[in-house]
Amino acid sequence: MYFASDNSGPVHPAVMEALNAANQGYQMAYGTDTLMNEVRDRIRGVFEAPGAAVYLVATGTAANSLALATLAQPWETVFCSPVAHIHEDECNAPEFYSGAKLTLVPGADKMAPDALRGSILAEETRGVHGPQRGPVSITQVTERGSVYTLSELQALCAVAKEYGLPVHLDGARFSNALVALNCSPAEMTWKAGVDAVSFGGTKNGLMGVEAVVFFDESKAWEFELRRKRGAHLFSKHRYLSAQMAAYLQDDLWLTLARQANNNCARLTEGLRAKGASFLHAPQANMIFAQFSRAQHKQLHAAGAVYHLWGAELDGADDSEILACRLVCDWSIEPAQIDRFIALL
Repeated sequence: MYFASDNSGPVHPAVMEALNAANQGYQMAYGTDTLMNEVRDRIRGVFEAPGAAVYLVATGTAANSLALATLAQPWETVFCSPVAHIHEDECNAPEFYSGAKLTLVPGADKMAPDALRGSILAEETRGVHGPQRGPVSITQVTERGSVYTLSELQALCAVAKEYGLPVHLDGARFSNALVALNCSPAEMTWKAGVDAVSFGGTKNGLMGVEAVVFFDESKAWEFELRRKRGAHLFSKHRYLSAQMAAYLQDDLWLTLARQANNNCARLTEGLRAKGASFLHAPQANMIFAQFSRAQHKQLHAAGAVYHLWGAELDGADDSEILACRLVCDWSIEPAQIDRFIALL
C-alpha cells in the first residue's frame, strides 16, 4: 500500500531490458549514440513537430532549470504559480541556472489568465531598477493533482503572447495529464502556445530520464551549452536514450499513465464510498483526501505508506480530520488499493 510518490515505484521491465540491450558493445558518447537519433525522431513524431530540438537529461529539476535558463535572461523574472514545482521543490535551481527570479502569480493551484496579466503588468515598471518580464512556466499536472484543460492552457499562453513572453510547460506528469485530457501532445503544447516542454518519464516507469523539447530550434545551441556547463551532459548517454526509446516503444508511456490514472480512479472511488472528502478534485494520479486521525493511525499501523498534508499523526483527538496526499503509479496492484480501502 505504497502511495507516497510515483517517484518511489519500480522501473518497468521493458526499460530494464532496453538498458541491458544498450549495454552491449560500444557507442559514441555525449548524445551522439545511434539510439538518440531514433529517440529524437520519435519524439518529434509524437509532438507532430519535425523541426523541434530534443534533448535528454537525467532529472526533472535539470530539465526545468536548464529550459528556463535558455528562455530567460538573468535580469528577467519567470512567472509561475505559488505552488509550482519550480518554486516549491527545486531548491532555487531555476534561479541558480538562469540568474532570473521567480514571480509568484496570486492564486491557489492553477494560474488564472487575469492574475497572470496582472503580474506581468506589475513588472517592467521601474525601468533599469526592476526585473524585466520573462517566461511563463505552467505545471501540468499541478502539484495539487489538477489538470489544466486545453482552453485554460490556450488562455494562459495567449496572455503570455500579448507581451511577447515564451511559455514553458513543466510536464513531470505530462503523460498523466495527456491521458486525463484525451488529447494529443501537440494540442497540449505548441498548438496551445507552449514554446518548450519538459517531457517527464521518471515518475512514469523510467529509471531516470526526462526530455526537453524546444519547438523553436533557434534555442538548441544555447541549451546544449547550458546543459554541458551545468554538468548535465551524460558521457554514457546511451543509457538515457535506451530508457526513452523503451518508453516510446508501442506507446508504453501512455499505457503506464493510463494504469496510474486508473489506479487513482479506483482509489478515489473507494475513498468516496468510505465518506472521505477531497481538498482538490482528483483528475490524474494524485489525490488530496481527508479522513479521521483514527483512520490514518490504523492505515499506518497496517503498513500503508503516504504523506500527511499539513498535519501530524500523533495527537489525542482521534476524531480530528486530517488531510493527506496519495499518489498512484503504474505498478500498484488493485489488491493493494482494495486493502487500503478496506482498512479505512
